[in-house]
Amino acid sequence: MIRRLARMTLVGLIGAAWSFASAAEPTAEQARFFEEKVRPILVSQCLKCHGPDKQKSGLRVDGLASMLSGGDSGPAVVPGKPGESLLIAAIGYEDDAYKMPPAKKLAPEEIEALTTWVETGAHWPGGGVAAGSAPPVAGGLRRPGDPITQADREHWAFRPIKADAVPTPADATWASSPIDRFILSKLDTKGLTPNPPASKQEFLRRATYDLTGLPPTPAEVAAFLADDSPEAFERVVDRLLASNHYGEKWGRHWLDLVRYAETNSYERDAAKPSAWRYRDYVIRSFNDDKPYDRFVREQLAGDELADGGPDGQIATGYYRLGIWDDEPTDREQARFDSLDDIVATTGQVFLGMTVDCARCHDHKIDPIPQKDYYGFVAFFNQINHYRNGGPTDEVQLFENQSSRDDYLAKVAALEHEKERIRTAIGDLERIALAKHLGIDPGSVTNAVDLADLKFKFYRDTWDRLPDFDALKPETKGVLGETFFTLAKKSRDIAFGMVIEGALIVPEDGTYTLYLDSDDGSRLLIDGKPVIAHDGVHELGKEQAGSVELKRGRVPIRLEYFQREEKLGLNVAWSGPNLPRRSLSTGRPKVDIAALIKDDSLKLLSSDEKGRHGYLVNELKKLNERPIPKETALCVTEEQGPIKDTFILLRGNPHVPGDKVQPSFLQVLGSPEIPAPTTSAGSKTTGRRTVLADWITSPTNPLTARVMANRLWQHHFNRGIVRSSNNFGTQGDRPTHPELLDWLANSLIQGGWKLKPLHRQMMLSNAYRMSSRGREDGLKADPTNDTFWRFEPRRLSAEEIRDSILAACGNLNTRMFGPGVFPEIPAEVLAGQSVPGLGWGKSSPEEQARRSIYVHVKRSLIMPILESFDVAESDRSSPVRFSTTQPTQALAMLNGSFVNKQAELLADRLRREAGVEPRNQVVLGLELLMSRKPTDAEVERGLTLMGDWKAATHTDDRGALKAFCLVALNLNEFVYLD
Repeated sequence: MIRRLARMTLVGLIGAAWSFASAAEPTAEQARFFEEKVRPILVSQCLKCHGPDKQKSGLRVDGLASMLSGGDSGPAVVPGKPGESLLIAAIGYEDDAYKMPPAKKLAPEEIEALTTWVETGAHWPGGGVAAGSAPPVAGGLRRPGDPITQADREHWAFRPIKADAVPTPADATWASSPIDRFILSKLDTKGLTPNPPASKQEFLRRATYDLTGLPPTPAEVAAFLADDSPEAFERVVDRLLASNHYGEKWGRHWLDLVRYAETNSYERDAAKPSAWRYRDYVIRSFNDDKPYDRFVREQLAGDELADGGPDGQIATGYYRLGIWDDEPTDREQARFDSLDDIVATTGQVFLGMTVDCARCHDHKIDPIPQKDYYGFVAFFNQINHYRNGGPTDEVQLFENQSSRDDYLAKVAALEHEKERIRTAIGDLERIALAKHLGIDPGSVTNAVDLADLKFKFYRDTWDRLPDFDALKPETKGVLGETFFTLAKKSRDIAFGMVIEGALIVPEDGTYTLYLDSDDGSRLLIDGKPVIAHDGVHELGKEQAGSVELKRGRVPIRLEYFQREEKLGLNVAWSGPNLPRRSLSTGRPKVDIAALIKDDSLKLLSSDEKGRHGYLVNELKKLNERPIPKETALCVTEEQGPIKDTFILLRGNPHVPGDKVQPSFLQVLGSPEIPAPTTSAGSKTTGRRTVLADWITSPTNPLTARVMANRLWQHHFNRGIVRSSNNFGTQGDRPTHPELLDWLANSLIQGGWKLKPLHRQMMLSNAYRMSSRGREDGLKADPTNDTFWRFEPRRLSAEEIRDSILAACGNLNTRMFGPGVFPEIPAEVLAGQSVPGLGWGKSSPEEQARRSIYVHVKRSLIMPILESFDVAESDRSSPVRFSTTQPTQALAMLNGSFVNKQAELLADRLRREAGVEPRNQVVLGLELLMSRKPTDAEVERGLTLMGDWKAATHTDDRGALKAFCLVALNLNEFVYLD
């Protein structure tokens, strides 16, 4: 060892004069070898002790320069000379003092890879820096400003999809499809053989759950077992793909990804308006086998598509699914947090890239500079900030132009009828008012100018008029006056107020409105600004504006803010036959309707009085009869100039840096951004369509790979890339990269249709393998990287609940519509700040619907779903982790839901199997296990019932309920295979 250390010291001197021969930019093949074989070993095995946070023995291995300079014992690597490299000696366990990693020797193929790397020159992409300088990139340790190199672009996920020829294994007898040949070739490298096939019963249960999330019925099991034809498997898969339950099952996978929930989170966790329509859109899209590229484009830019239709509008609810703080301390920060949520979800779900990691600085792991992040933000920057409803968050749905015209005609007809009645009432009241005042009826104008006034009060400080619709009011209600007044304020400074109602226009013509205030104010008529009196100032600078108005009621809105002391507000109007009159001072109140009712005054004749009462009643009925309409949660964009986008220093919206334009990821080649094409009168920038076109381009290597991997993940219970939301350099590498590319290419060539790809996977022999363990397989490949067996799994939370309902005979399979509210124990509701707030109570029939239709409230989750690892909804959830915890047993044995269902199952068994206990046990086990029980299993069930009766002194009914409860807790019920 002393001689070796001496030699290393000498090599250290040589290293100081290193000529950069091997530090030069490597060839594509050298870069690929490093990325695929070397970097993963260094990251997983070495960086914990020899990385940026810790350097045992003074050694870092996160860059070529640091490995050349070495640690306490000298250089770790001598390029071209593995026999003189301390790294190779350490991993080979050549000396007791240098065994690395100390816990366990590397696998032979890993030692061989590192040795080959050193022997061929220790080429390191981007690693050509002199000793003593900052270390280069290594496994996620990029430095600010690092350029994107060709070596970066050689990362497996960034390379173009290759449609390589299907491999030819040494013995392809087992293979029935191209998928099998890929799997078999990988098995050959490990000296493994595939597991024998699963039984027909296991296959049917596996396939039925995979495609529908429900168990097969006894009739379906019997029919499949009786079908000995070669097409039996194909018929099953085709039947399941055609089932409406397919969309419910696979729609749930998608909802996990896009952080679907129907509420906003935070303390109030208020409901999002009509969010459930997005869920229904997803289910329908999967059932219709909508091409995946179209599915993506609709969600990103459905409102911009010429043929978007209602689906295109509903699909953009994707943008509104995230959490929302209804009272942020920093509104601009909250807006960028919302944009970050969109960038994060879009990057991870569609591209498998953690673009959001570059919000505050260049990505520390992947070649994504901060500029790329804000280039993504620019695509979304014009989006209206979410306001939890209203015209910026909701759109009315119409099937076609005819239905739109029909609705508008009905609205116009209703408003015309209201106005006719209001006019008739006004004519009668003017007659009565003139008689009451003793004047000529022709000189009487409207008794009031404003009606139906409502207010919103805000507590805050402004220098300029804010966008009040983006803010949460402190209080709101009915003003109770027929003129503009600040009387509902609760303080004299630092507040804002919005008053909305109807301006009653006596006749057609040009009207002038007048506005003076202390401080800022704005007056809008029919949604259009007429006067903006902005800023902090005193009274005395009146402004005026004119507008053409039609007789009748017109929407009017006054916005006002007060920063300093000295309140002041004057609003007035004038027009044809209308001398200037105040709208902010009340004329003497005359309740003319009450005077008309006073029989002693006789202001109207008996017939006129009766007609007045009739008209008032008819108007009330019309006001209570709105025209039915359907709305959906959607995205909209701010009107006006396109907002500039800036790099935010450290992600702080108050510290803008350089201006950026929309851009794609540079590491993927960053093609030139085409100019958006928008039609005349468009209400969007068209930028989101540009992004959607790039994401769904067949030349984008990520999109098809990511989706093909997701399909494989949910059929084989883990992805070819296990980190299915992260295809970056720190994510897991594909265990079968050639197979993944073959699947991705098949997806594109098949018109982006998903069902044919499902079919190919499920009809492969790889899918039909047994999941049982095998000694040689468990020893050679314990993590099943080669897929030598089928990966077993537990049912998901929704599958467990839905299967219980199905087995017990009360599953309600009605599809679509608003979320339902199953019963939640009072103890759970008590955990809310306001117990039970936002959780309704559905009928028993509705409570028994599938779990995908259960209302998703972020702060309140059904215990049975939460216990079994339902997806978190605050961010994208690509994988359901299966935990084992005490609350699961408590929920299944002691929970009120399962106990009630056990009673219903007992009722079903008595109803369908009769009173004979043996028949009841047989049917119960068959329903729960999707197979005929063995004699031993039946006897065990009967023994349980007998022992229960003896121990508890209960009757047959109680014993059967106890059997049902235990049977619902069988492992075979909640696990596949």
